Amino acid sequence: RVVDGTLWPMFTWEDLLRSSRAPVMGVVNVTPDSFSDGGRFVAPDRLDVAAAVAAAQAMIDAGAAIIDVGGESTRPGSAGVTVEEELRRVIPVVERLTAMGTIVSVDTSKSVVAKAALAVGVQLINDVRAMADQNLLADVAKAGAAVCLMHMRGEPRTMQDAPSYGDVVAEVRMFLAERIQRCLAAGLDADQILVDPGFGFGKTLQHNLELLRRLKELVSLDCPVLVGLSRKGMIGALTGRAVGERVAGSVAAALIAVQHGARIVRTHDVAATVDALAVAAAVMET
Repeated sequence: RVVDGTLWPMFTWEDLLRSSRAPVMGVVNVTPDSFSDGGRFVAPDRLDVAAAVAAAQAMIDAGAAIIDVGGESTRPGSAGVTVEEELRRVIPVVERLTAMGTIVSVDTSKSVVAKAALAVGVQLINDVRAMADQNLLADVAKAGAAVCLMHMRGEPRTMQDAPSYGDVVAEVRMFLAERIQRCLAAGLDADQILVDPGFGFGKTLQHNLELLRRLKELVSLDCPVLVGLSRKGMIGALTGRAVGERVAGSVAAALIAVQHGARIVRTHDVAATVDALAVAAAVMET
């Protein structure tokens, strides 16, 4: 489909899940306080929809198959925002993107925001609270959309206050298995459910490394695994790099995740990630 002289991909969600290569999800945060790109598109007195859409287009041009739009930061220590403010930030952006034929995910835990996003064509709700809200789950099921269930210990404001596990992989797997069953009971099909181990969400560096090392144990849940490792604190801890200098470390982590069975990679650095995954796929397919 061509819009304003630009060729936009017309994949369907089913196409992505059937693909032999891991699709890349580009991140567009319309927040003032996200850890990596906060403040680029929104401030208390400003919402630059055109700039956010242009950033998404640049990601699609670089090979992103999905754009994930978030209107509330969930970085460690972050505070929440009102429903009204999240709607103000998110809906004008996703309306433009879905009109262009883009596969759009919205990163939200609010049923009102999800319902409004689904009404304008969003195909995936990416929920850091894993459908804890039954109203949210009911709205997604009614719309026939997909969900991403992420594991998080606690809440963003406090999740990094001394997180502790007996066996982090077993506990994350058990949590996600229970949430998968909840979604199936609500009427979702298995191919509408993604799972995300929640790297950095209530985990220490060692917890994150163990999850990445044993990712195949989550793949055995038989739902596609989405990973979000891009520019996170674990990459900074391992490399000593500032947030804007973590591209190489993030790409390395994404490659390891895909080699261990991840099906979708969420990233801020689309071009570098797409290129690295293309090379890896060519080697693995030989």
